[in-house]
Amino acid sequence: MANTETALKEAMTIEGALGVALVDYTSGMALGTLGGGHELDLTVAAAANTDVVRAKVRAMELLGLNDEIEDILITLGSQYHLIRLLKGRNNGGLFLYLALDKARANLAMARHQLKRIEAELEV
Repeated sequence: MANTETALKEAMTIEGALGVALVDYTSGMALGTLGGGHELDLTVAAAANTDVVRAKVRAMELLGLNDEIEDILITLGSQYHLIRLLKGRNNGGLFLYLALDKARANLAMARHQLKRIEAELEV
């Protein structure tokens, strides 16, 4: 099982990774971040993407969808923003947020690698 620091380091090895955060979507707090910079403030991104997750959860409830969110993809002109909700006994209410450079990233591979990182993460 990987801890938060190890998981974030592994996520940053994904081709095209710009930054990653582990986020508690009940509070909007980033429990850990790696990468980012002046153009990508991961603390702000964590809080803002908490609203995205909450909105999608609310929409599913209103629609009566009895299913789980695997991930949420936001596609920008030059970036992919991938939000992966964590499952597991101790991981409820958390998500991994990964920002990728669209020109360098392989989206399918990034999703696969993030799923693997999630499976190994123990918070």
